[in-house]
Amino acid sequence: MSDAEWMIRQSDVLDPARAQALQAALGLEPDAEVGTPLPPFFHQIYFWEPQPPELLGRDGHPRVGSGLIPDMGLPRRMWAGGRLRFDAPLLAGIPAVRRSRVLRAEHKTGRSGPLAFVTLRHEIVQDRVVVVQEDQDLVYRTDPEPGAPRPQPPRPQPPQARRDEAEAREVAFDATLLFRYSALTFNGHRIHYDETYARDVEGYTGLVVHGPLLAQMLMLMADSSDAPLRGFEFRATAPLMHTERATLCRSGLDAWVRGPDGRQCLVAAITT
Repeated sequence: MSDAEWMIRQSDVLDPARAQALQAALGLEPDAEVGTPLPPFFHQIYFWEPQPPELLGRDGHPRVGSGLIPDMGLPRRMWAGGRLRFDAPLLAGIPAVRRSRVLRAEHKTGRSGPLAFVTLRHEIVQDRVVVVQEDQDLVYRTDPEPGAPRPQPPRPQPPQARRDEAEAREVAFDATLLFRYSALTFNGHRIHYDETYARDVEGYTGLVVHGPLLAQMLMLMADSSDAPLRGFEFRATAPLMHTERATLCRSGLDAWVRGPDGRQCLVAAITT
């Protein structure tokens, strides 16, 4: 596919200082330097799309219909999952280009009412080679009718997570980590830092831990010099609140996040 066929094309120099900031926020050694390979999924902190206030939606995201994402008529957004392919290391401090387009956009009806599904395709090119391909699955839901009961978070009855993990690590979250991750990924979604909005408008019981942050932690858990990560597919199945501890789990090429009550919050498949 030629560049002309992509809807949006962005350039970035992949500043190592930004990668070091994310490493520090995640409790890693901040050792990114010019020319060193970035950890998998760190491209999330680059290729920002800043918009002026008048082009933002109620939820803090760029208003749909004003950029890549079409207006599907539904205001409440969730990042439902994604698929990633890592063909070569993405190097810090080296210019790169991200090409983006909409793969599909469709309406469906679920148990909670009308839904819209949007899938975005991104390719990151460095030194004229595609090094990362990513598909992002987004879901949009309707607002409740005026006078209706308080909105409920999505999937109120999530599946229970597996307990046959070969490797596990317990992790905790707080508002500071969620704020720092939102800032580094330039994610303005208010469910991650505005507790009043998350509770009163979206119906959550606290701040929502980013699905991509959970996926990032699983990718770091799975990646190693002996078996570098080549692909990763994940699907969010239940929200995790910032007041909850979670367990990162892995068994072979399967990975998942288990909430404190045993619910499955995210499930993933690893390719090495």
